[in-house]
Amino acid sequence: MQKEMIVSSNGHETMVAILEDDLVAEVFVERERQRGVVGNVYKGRVSKVLPGMQSSFIDVGLERDGFLYVDDVIDTMDEFDKLAGDDDEDGGKGRSADGSTGSPSPRAESRGERDTPRPKIEELLREGQEIIVQVVKEPLGTKGARLTSHVTMPGRFLVFMPTVDHIGVSRKIESREERGRLRGIVREFREAQGFTGGVIIRTAASGRPKEDIVSDLEAFHKIWIEIRQRMDASRAPAVLFREQSIVSRLLRDLLTEDYQAIRIDNAQEHQRVLELVDRIMPNLAPKVKLYSKPFPIFDEYGVQAEIDKALKSKVWLKSGGSIVINQTEALVAIDVNTGRYVGKKSAGRLEDTILKTNLEAVKEIVRQIRLRDLGGIIVLDLIDMEEKKNRQKVLQAVELELKKDRSPSKALPVSDFGLIIITRKRVKQSLERVLTEPCPYCSGSGVIKSSSTICYEILSEVKKIGPELNGHRLLLRVNPDIARALKEEENAVLKDLRQSLGTDVTIKADVHLHHEQFDVMAV
Repeated sequence: MQKEMIVSSNGHETMVAILEDDLVAEVFVERERQRGVVGNVYKGRVSKVLPGMQSSFIDVGLERDGFLYVDDVIDTMDEFDKLAGDDDEDGGKGRSADGSTGSPSPRAESRGERDTPRPKIEELLREGQEIIVQVVKEPLGTKGARLTSHVTMPGRFLVFMPTVDHIGVSRKIESREERGRLRGIVREFREAQGFTGGVIIRTAASGRPKEDIVSDLEAFHKIWIEIRQRMDASRAPAVLFREQSIVSRLLRDLLTEDYQAIRIDNAQEHQRVLELVDRIMPNLAPKVKLYSKPFPIFDEYGVQAEIDKALKSKVWLKSGGSIVINQTEALVAIDVNTGRYVGKKSAGRLEDTILKTNLEAVKEIVRQIRLRDLGGIIVLDLIDMEEKKNRQKVLQAVELELKKDRSPSKALPVSDFGLIIITRKRVKQSLERVLTEPCPYCSGSGVIKSSSTICYEILSEVKKIGPELNGHRLLLRVNPDIARALKEEENAVLKDLRQSLGTDVTIKADVHLHHEQFDVMAV
C-alpha cells in the first residue's frame, strides 16, 4: 500500500490527512486555541481527597481540577522514589498520534494481585501535597481531566516510564535473539549513563540499529532532566512537559517506508518536519515536500472534498448503492442500500448483486469509520442475504478491512438478517464533533460548520485570491456570528489577513447571510 501525508497549517489550525492508495483514510485536526492536554505532565497540588470514592482532585492549572483514582497513584508519598517492577513482557504505550494512551505501568497492572489489601487513597495522598501527574484523558463537559502518576512518554522505538525500574519488550517481537539484543542495548545505556526509569521496547524497534535505540534513550534522558529541573524551580500548579504537536506525533508513530511523500504547505512546519524526519528516518527526508502553489493543498489533493462528504450522512458507492451514517449518543447506525444498482431478475443473480453491493459497502464503511473517527458501538445494517456462505464472506471482508485500522476494534455477527456489530475504541472526538457545532437554524437537530472553521476557510480563500487584489482594500461580508468571532476569539486570523495582504480588511455583518456563507470583495 502506498501512502502520503498531506499537512495544511495556517498558524491557527493544523490538519493532517493520511492517503492510502490515493484515498483519504484518516484526518487529524489540532487547533492552537483548543490544543489538547493528553500526554502533558504537570506539577499539581492535591485539592481534595475523597475516601468514599477512593479518588482525589488535583489542581494542575486547568479550568477544572483533574481526577486521580487510587489505582493510578504510586504507592509512596514521594513519587520519584523508583519502584522495582517485574521484568515481564509488556507492550504498553504512552500517548499515540491520535491522542490515545496505553495502560499504566506493569507495576500498576500487576500490583493489585500481589498487594492485599491495597493502600487507601487517604494513606497515599493528603490535601495540599504536591504530586507529579500526567493527563490520560481530556476534560469533557463538566468533568475534569483523568490523571495518573504513572508517567509514560512514547518515542519512536521505545516508551519511557520514569517512575518504575523495568525493561519490557513488545510481545510482537518474537525472536529470542532480537529481544535479547534490544534489552542489552537498553541495559548498556542505563549502566553507562546512570539512567533510571523503565523502558518498553516497541515493535518498531525490531531490526533497528543500536544508534536508533540509543537516540530515543538520549532524548528521554534529556527530557526527564529538564522535567526535574522545572519541578524544582516551579510552584504547583505548573506544566513540566507538553506533548508534541500532532504532526510530530504522527511522524513518530506512523512513518514507514510505505510513505511516498509528505507534503506541507507551511514553510516553518516544513522545516520542523524535515529536521525530525532527518533524525528518525533520514532516507525519507527527500520525500518531505514544501507545497507552494496558490491553490489550497487540501483542494489540490482532494482532501477537502472528502472532509465535506464526511460531514454528510449519505455516501454514494460507485455501483450506485449508498450507505447512510447516523451518529447518536449511544451508538452509530450505518445502513446499506442498493440504490440504482438492482442487478438482474433471477434469484441467483440478485443474490450476487446483493453480495457485490455489501462487499463494496464494507470497504467504504470501514474507510468512513476511520475518516470520521467513529467509536463505541457501530451497527451495520447490510442488505439481507439468503446464503450463509455469502454472509460469512461479508463478515470476513469486515474483519480484513478493520486490520487497516490502528484503533482496537472487533466485528461480531448478530443475526441472519445482515446485522454486524463493530466495537471500536473511542480515543478522541469524531471529525463531525470537531468541525461542526449544533445548528441554530434547526434547533439542534442537525449541524453546521463551527465559527472557527468558517474563519479558517475565509483565511484560505483570501490567501488564494490575494495576488489578484492589486493593493485594493478587502471587504468581507459575513454572518454576524462570524463577524463577532473574527473580532474576538479568532482576532488572530484577522491580524493574519491584514498582515499577509498588506492592506486594510473591513468586516461587514449581514444578517441575511447563512452562517456558512461569506463574500470576499475588493473595494
